[in-house]
Amino acid sequence: MGQEKRHAGRDGVTRASWVRRKVSSGSVSSPARRVLAIVPARGGSKGIPRKNLQLLAGRPLVTHAVDTALAANLVSRVLCSTDDPEIADVARAAGAEVPFLRPSELAQDHSEDWAVFKHALDWLLHHDAWQPDLIVNLRPTSPLRTPSHVDRAVQLLLETGADSVKAVCLARQHPHKMWLRRPDGRIEPFLKTAFRLARGPDVPRAQLEDVYWQNGVVDVTRREVILEQGVMIGPRVAGLVVQPEDSIDIDTPLDLALAELLYSRRMARA
Repeated sequence: MGQEKRHAGRDGVTRASWVRRKVSSGSVSSPARRVLAIVPARGGSKGIPRKNLQLLAGRPLVTHAVDTALAANLVSRVLCSTDDPEIADVARAAGAEVPFLRPSELAQDHSEDWAVFKHALDWLLHHDAWQPDLIVNLRPTSPLRTPSHVDRAVQLLLETGADSVKAVCLARQHPHKMWLRRPDGRIEPFLKTAFRLARGPDVPRAQLEDVYWQNGVVDVTRREVILEQGVMIGPRVAGLVVQPEDSIDIDTPLDLALAELLYSRRMARA
């Protein structure tokens, strides 16, 4: 069965044509709020070769990200930024727009998100005369995110007036109990707060303030933050609290195995 037919709904509209319908009103002059989801998926990776094409429940990680973006109610347009023709084909088959291949200099181990996202925004403005109000960052390495996470993150930004939203979860390890190791082998406290210096490291967790880890599930930011401030996350940040079991960030084969287990359990409960 062809990709377009596989994604056809009961009204006969294919996924690709549905995406075009969502995009159609998004000209620069349109008053409607425009939300662009970008799936950044370069071909190279260190921990797992061809990581963004690794399978979870039989589907590539990049496909999971595209599917989630397309299912989110508040996303207007879904674009995959990649330097890799195979990833481009997979993302396009899933329903994302892939109008360009990212320059190789923006797809290195040291490449930062900001340059990748600015490149995509500049391309859309110059080639489509289209620019979004909000940009959603959906990394393929967080495949347990749901459309609800995306919609809640966008809604949180709108409700709070924040510059950006980052998904977070309660950190498993507290920085109060962390150390820095010096070249001579000695260790010293990572935190230098008065409380840490007075009480030492062995304080019951219940006495410590909760801290949160940015888990990569979803980021949302305003266009001006990227284009005018030159950063991905603005100074006023709201946190979307996500459950730890939805916060897997795949960087190693063990992470991928754990994600497979958690995904299977989720499907069994559905």
